[in-house]
Amino acid sequence: MSPAAPDAAMMAAPEALARFLETGDESRLDGVFSAGAVTILENFPPYVFEGQQGLAHWRAQMVNHVGAISDLRHGFGTPQDFGAADDVVHFTLPTRWTGVRDGRWFDELGGWTFVQVREAGAWRIRSYGWAVVSFAWETPAP
Repeated sequence: MSPAAPDAAMMAAPEALARFLETGDESRLDGVFSAGAVTILENFPPYVFEGQQGLAHWRAQMVNHVGAISDLRHGFGTPQDFGAADDVVHFTLPTRWTGVRDGRWFDELGGWTFVQVREAGAWRIRSYGWAVVSFAWETPAP
């Protein structure tokens, strides 16, 4: 029988991904993504990052992106739309980001939809898509 929601093992990769974004520490990405085909949908060009080369491109761009943000923090809401089939799971994760960019505080609410696969005994991200639901600036930063 499948669980009704992602368990701690299934949440490990999204949490590691979020911690990478907060810190810029690329070692936090070790073992997070599938060693196979990966697809990432993001809100910056080229918007679709495919395969291991696409993952490397996404990683380089994301390091630059988060390097320009200070005090970046995330908060996850309750996972939604959970489904599991064999060694594949899907769920949507409401996420709030706050931080400071260009001297201005921001508050971004969005959601990640994840597909993860079990590889080498761990859940790894096969794909994710990010969607912004709301975004607000406050000047100056608190």
